[in-house]
Amino acid sequence: MNASIDTKLRLIGPLVLFVCGTLFFRLNTVLDFNYADLYRYDLVGIVAGFINWHIARWVLLRLQVRYPGIERTRRRSTIYGLLLPILIVIGTLLRTEPLGWLGLESTSNAGFEWFELDSAGTTSFRQYVLTAGIQLFYHSIYWGIYEGIYLFRQWQQLYQEKERLIKAEWQARFDALKSQVNPHFLFNALNALSSLIDESPAQAGQYVDQLAKVYRYLLQANERELTSLKAELTFIESYAHLLRTRYGAGFSLQVEVPAHDQTYLVPPLTLQLLVENAVKHNVVQVKYPLLVEIKTTRAGQLMVRNNLQRKSGRVLSHGVGLSSIAIKFQMMEQPDIAIQEADGYFTVLLPLVQA
Repeated sequence: MNASIDTKLRLIGPLVLFVCGTLFFRLNTVLDFNYADLYRYDLVGIVAGFINWHIARWVLLRLQVRYPGIERTRRRSTIYGLLLPILIVIGTLLRTEPLGWLGLESTSNAGFEWFELDSAGTTSFRQYVLTAGIQLFYHSIYWGIYEGIYLFRQWQQLYQEKERLIKAEWQARFDALKSQVNPHFLFNALNALSSLIDESPAQAGQYVDQLAKVYRYLLQANERELTSLKAELTFIESYAHLLRTRYGAGFSLQVEVPAHDQTYLVPPLTLQLLVENAVKHNVVQVKYPLLVEIKTTRAGQLMVRNNLQRKSGRVLSHGVGLSSIAIKFQMMEQPDIAIQEADGYFTVLLPLVQA
């Protein structure tokens, strides 16, 4: 339990219970006692309330240490219930005995010989039963407060642990998916380079330079959770150069992102995965050029879209691109990505993270 909350409960709780007990069970004492006696009578009640509160608190906290966890709630409650008769007797004696020492028993009709008849024909046993009943009510309050707070804390810990495990699972899945991206990219890049070496050695040299820049970014991206949109756009321009070298006029990239929007953050490799996904699933030829557009929307999202010209045959896909992007945004507790397919375009809308 939080130390500050516990301290407030120990200081304020007994006073609140005393006021409630007086209003609901002993309001007649306000009329029966003169002010001097009422002061002493209330002082006994307040002191007894503080002692009983601390005794009950100690017992409940010990039970929570001895039998921890939500699954042992019934056991703690059962043991506390078995201890209740002893706790009630202690509380009743603390509440009634000092009244006899102060000479207040005759005024309160609470004689301390349990079965002694008073002038009105009542017995002090009835007064004892009333006090014991009030103590039972108080102990139900003690149990409700400390057990309720304990169960709430336990639930919070279980919830946080569950969230931690879910995030760890998503992180593991993302890492596994991301590990498939770099080898796949490198395989395609080397194939393109192999063709260029024979056809155009000069162009192959430029291709190697761009490939080095791209792969350097890929290696650095593995160490970061977020990167600036500006850095991601710079990278995607180099990546697009490799694709244009490979496909010629069959591939083009159009970027329309204002400078003030480039300060936003995105998961690294997001754009590369989307562009690669577009190239993988669509025809990329000079006769049927593939256009990929990257721009920001008025709603503060990053839009990446391409014209649809799906390949006729079935494309082997492991779902790495969109799956890894969606997982990463979920891990960061960002809005879900939106995927749309309409009017001849495949569109992905990404939330932008504030720097």
